Amino acid sequence: MINVTDLGKTSWMQERLASGFGTQQVPSCPGGQLYTVRSGDTLFRIAQRFNVSLDALIRANPQITNPDRLQVGQRICIPGVAPPTCQGGTLYTIRQGDTFFRLAQRFGVTVDQLIAANPGVDPDRLQIGQQICIPGVAPPTCQGGTLYTIRQGDTFFSLAQRFGVTVDQLIAANPGVDPDRLQIGQQICIPGVAPPGCEGGFLYTIRAGDTFFSLAQRFGVTVDELIDANPGVDPDALRIGQEICIPTEPPGPECPGGTLYTIRSGDTLFSLANRFNTTVDAILEANPLITDPDNLRVGQIICIPGASS
Repeated sequence: MINVTDLGKTSWMQERLASGFGTQQVPSCPGGQLYTVRSGDTLFRIAQRFNVSLDALIRANPQITNPDRLQVGQRICIPGVAPPTCQGGTLYTIRQGDTFFRLAQRFGVTVDQLIAANPGVDPDRLQIGQQICIPGVAPPTCQGGTLYTIRQGDTFFSLAQRFGVTVDQLIAANPGVDPDRLQIGQQICIPGVAPPGCEGGFLYTIRAGDTFFSLAQRFGVTVDELIDANPGVDPDALRIGQEICIPTEPPGPECPGGTLYTIRSGDTLFSLANRFNTTVDAILEANPLITDPDNLRVGQIICIPGASS
């Protein structure tokens, strides 16, 4: 297989493009980063990976005539700043006040090492929520437990109380972590706290704006029931993409102001959005139980927002 991750960087590859290899137009990508489509990629999976919306991804790539048929080797634009790869290091999420200089001091690396590990990242234009690579800082392993991201005010003592473990167990599960110098954004291991099972309920993937209160109202349960069904999950630190347990049978879709539609062979969210003059994101918002838009089932009933019966 030809490695196309350096398209446009060599005259050899440019000649291949000119001769017909990769006939797709390469988009301009101001404020974003070009990405080479790989086997198994879909726009939905790429959007999840880089924390952008499907509609933003489609708008940034007007050269894509059919989002359901990406081609391996095709170059697309990821709007915003895409997270880097980070072999031998760990990914870090930029927070208010972060600079390369402060991060270098915090993690014991040099500014030059940070710059080298993050090609394409402008140190003078870091964005809150952007992911960068901290070289030489290995992410913690956490067999039999779950990873937790440190927030303002966290201490090993408060975390031990919250998750029902001891401070000594936290220290043993996090060799090399100084309990007196926890850093916001740092990941640690909470031992003995496994990802949620969900017997008698269903797993739900957290989206932007979700809270335990809003989810309890949406699915007809109480906040206490959500907390009991998700031991180790911090209701004040829900993460987009995180899976939690909703302790009730999954409801059928509600569709005020729209219409229920039964999936047929060949349907995709993109084709349905075009047919009913709406957006993929609007359909996903109206159907919170769709966890994988690339695997719609024939006969599945979904809500088309804004569409009349």
